[in-house]
Amino acid sequence: MTDHKLEYGLLGLLALLWGSSYLFIGLAVDEIPPVTLVAVRVSGAACFLLIVLFLRGLRLPRDRRDWARLLLQSFFNSIGAWLLLVWGQQYVDSALASVLNSTSPIFVVLIGSMLALSDRPAIRKILGAALGLAGVALIVGFGALNGLGEQVWAQLAILGGAALYGCAALYGRRLSHLPSAVSAAGVMIWATIALVPASLILERPWTLSPSLGAMAAAGFLSIGCTGVALLIYYRLVHTLGPLGVASQAYLRAGVGVVLGMLFLGETITAEQGIGLAAALIGVMLINSRGNWFRSKRAPIGSD
Repeated sequence: MTDHKLEYGLLGLLALLWGSSYLFIGLAVDEIPPVTLVAVRVSGAACFLLIVLFLRGLRLPRDRRDWARLLLQSFFNSIGAWLLLVWGQQYVDSALASVLNSTSPIFVVLIGSMLALSDRPAIRKILGAALGLAGVALIVGFGALNGLGEQVWAQLAILGGAALYGCAALYGRRLSHLPSAVSAAGVMIWATIALVPASLILERPWTLSPSLGAMAAAGFLSIGCTGVALLIYYRLVHTLGPLGVASQAYLRAGVGVVLGMLFLGETITAEQGIGLAAALIGVMLINSRGNWFRSKRAPIGSD
């Protein structure tokens, strides 16, 4: 039972780290353009994760097939997903984007069923996925859905990013033979190889003069919200399974509300309170015993 509590605690921490990333992006992006900010995020995370590997006495894989898998996982989890989201969020309100971006558990259910990756999911997990999404809509307000159907291509891009997150959660099981730190480092190395040259070509970052605050925000985004978060993510892919780890998407919107209450003096409305409760219940249903897609090779508590 202790192991279950640890995994669920890590799931909450992952939601906190990824949910707070929007705050740090907002603090940095006014002075650091988006492609450069993402490049700083992934390259800093890669350096951090390589240090973690050294301290743990771990090595990067030598098998070309592992590097091919890591490249595809990097496209799913960072390169492709982040580029789609960054492009789409230029044209879509942040509230609607947060709802669309929270649909990755739904895509885990749909894609997993279409590809017959496991037995049919339990009804409680389907209910949990639907309830969690409804909770997110309540948290951000159903008014956010008013723009649904406008800027269709941008909205489809954000949904595409969420679908790639779902693919990453499912495909991550292919890396279950690697320690989570190795998977995280390999994914960030590929992202760095792809995004740093794009930043140099498109945005000429050597001409920038960001403030200390912007650089600090970018630094925490890189180390905390990416490096540490990915260590947790790949552990949870092995222990809670794809749908379980994807369920943190429903908690991220709640993280934003709580951070606003704690640091900005905002208040939580009754609608948001109901939404928070619905999101939590949805996550509990998804992660109840007999998790769908849980890897048989890695029991709870393994790394």
